Amino acid sequence: MKNHPRCKKFLRIVLAIIIAIIVVEAFDCDRRDTEQKDTIVVAGKGELTVKPDIATISFSVMEENMDVSKASDAVNKKIAKIMDVLKADSVDEKDIKTTDYNIYPRYDYTSAQIYPYRGTQVLAGYDVTQSITVKIRDLSKAGKIITDLGTLGVTNMSGLSFTEDKYDELVKEARDQAIAQARTEAKKLAKALGVRLGKIVGYSEGANYPTYYKSAVMDSSMGMGGATEAVIPTGENKITSSVSVTYEIK
Repeated sequence: MKNHPRCKKFLRIVLAIIIAIIVVEAFDCDRRDTEQKDTIVVAGKGELTVKPDIATISFSVMEENMDVSKASDAVNKKIAKIMDVLKADSVDEKDIKTTDYNIYPRYDYTSAQIYPYRGTQVLAGYDVTQSITVKIRDLSKAGKIITDLGTLGVTNMSGLSFTEDKYDELVKEARDQAIAQARTEAKKLAKALGVRLGKIVGYSEGANYPTYYKSAVMDSSMGMGGATEAVIPTGENKITSSVSVTYEIK
């Protein structure tokens, strides 16, 4: 019984030592994990120049009428005729897409001529608008298609752009070029510094956007509803990819 207090004191000392060891080990482990490692950062760039093989154009058809169903019917008839013309121009139905369909009531506002001069709104009709995007795969027919659309009463024809059907694959190819260039630069730099490359500990990639060498334009003589076939230069696209790679060095 006399030794009981001593035993308890001894156990407390042992326990304190164990806790201290655990804390020291945890701190040392954390320090090793956060210890700054020597690294080098290299950049690479890949670039492809390609001829576009797809044209995309957008347009709208709009009709107005006091009777919304009549306005919708008029739009439907125009769209049906446009579809027939596009198919005759070898545009596949899957490449004709509705992007928006809007029915909007339009009002006229009148104000009273006597006090309290409160205005009133009167329904002036309904505007029905359908917007379409067309993908043209045979670029030799792009000018004719645009001219045909101009004779069919479309409005807001815009957004003519030229892209590549396999754009994602081309971006990947440009990225592979950029990574290969970064790897080569890393080896050169490591040799110059007299160090060895370790594992990759960081990577970032810039956005990939096509750069147009020439803008796609419509000939001014075409106009909306004009008879002269539009002149559509396609130009070339430049697809670039930029990467940054961080290597450990030993």
